[in-house]
Amino acid sequence: MKHINKLIILFFSCCISANYGQEILSKEAAINIALENNYGILIAKNNMKIAKNNASIYNSDYLPKITANAGANYNNDTNEFTLQNGEKTTVNDVESKVYNASIGLNYTLFDGLGRTYNYKKLKETYNFSELETKAIIENSLLQIFSKYFEIANLTENSKIYLESLNISKQRLTRTKYGFDYGQNTKLQMLNAEVDVNNDSIRYINTQRILANSKRDLNLLLGREVSTNFNVDTNVKFEQFYQLNSLLEKAKVYNIEIQKLSKSILLSDLDIKINKSNWFPTLNLNSSYGFNKSDNDATFNYAEQLSKGLNAGLSLNWNIFDGGNTKTKVQNAKIIADNLQVQKTQLSNELERNVTNAFEVYKNALFILKAEEKNVETNMLNFSRTEEQFKLGQVTSIEFRQAQVNLLNAQSNLNQAKFDAKNAELIMLQLSGELLNTNF
Repeated sequence: MKHINKLIILFFSCCISANYGQEILSKEAAINIALENNYGILIAKNNMKIAKNNASIYNSDYLPKITANAGANYNNDTNEFTLQNGEKTTVNDVESKVYNASIGLNYTLFDGLGRTYNYKKLKETYNFSELETKAIIENSLLQIFSKYFEIANLTENSKIYLESLNISKQRLTRTKYGFDYGQNTKLQMLNAEVDVNNDSIRYINTQRILANSKRDLNLLLGREVSTNFNVDTNVKFEQFYQLNSLLEKAKVYNIEIQKLSKSILLSDLDIKINKSNWFPTLNLNSSYGFNKSDNDATFNYAEQLSKGLNAGLSLNWNIFDGGNTKTKVQNAKIIADNLQVQKTQLSNELERNVTNAFEVYKNALFILKAEEKNVETNMLNFSRTEEQFKLGQVTSIEFRQAQVNLLNAQSNLNQAKFDAKNAELIMLQLSGELLNTNF
């Protein structure tokens, strides 16, 4: 028993020294760290940068294409000529040189508005990526705060378990004194020792789980997992949520609804893009060229030089493509219809989920109030039982039962408090208000 007590004292000393000087990680600080370092959020932000690049004018086909070409050729030949009368003439080491350069412009003047709708689609795709990033941020914040409040719960439980352990130690000391003076039995003292050991194990296990949860939160925050910290265990609740107001906000601001609405808009643009294939394409082609030849002695002209501007229009109209465009347009319309059905389904599911979340939150607040009353009752009961125990009017077992009842009530209150907060956050996410909330 003495050896166990020494281990407990050593463990407590380590915990106290470890907690001393730790940072208090506020909820606001956790949000800021996550927005800067969370791995999922960083990847989502990079994907949004890609979508922004894709939505640039440089990826729109609105700008002309300009190409430049240049070349030079050198020839050194031996030429042999035979006249009609059979006379032959040979010219050795005949040199000729050719130089050319040109710059050309190609621009699509009209393509059935396909380019216009493609450009709009790229911009809407960027807006869609913003919504996806927002969804990832929301989900990440929910994970972070779920873990944050789990740490807060464990922190509060650690305090009440430590307090309970101190009470058990005091009871053990009192029981030992009573045993020494013949007022208590050996069994009573052994029971007190067992209770101290059980309370010690409960406290040590809670501290272990707390340390693991802190590492989990550090991983979600994207920082060194061994960083130690404490959390703010205070929570506040909004008591005046209105179900109708939450439902109206959810229809407009819920991320999944916004993403589906954006998908419907993109599908409409796909229909228009496919329809553009029914129209002709008009292209402008223009070039400026330079050609120079230094001819050999067999030519009449020693040098030839040409330069000038060329321009032209070309019209291309695929009058019938075997029904390929028609099929694409029909399929695009079916996809748009499916998205409309999905939106109706999602709207109904959202109404159900928001209503359920609202009821869960209200029920969680009721449980919280009940647990607060339960703690008050058990605290009063324990206080009176403790007085009677000191006077020898109740047994050690009765005192322990009152202590356990208070411990359970306090632990249930902590759980109810953080369950209610998590329920509130889920309700706010469904209504699209999570990122506008003061935590």
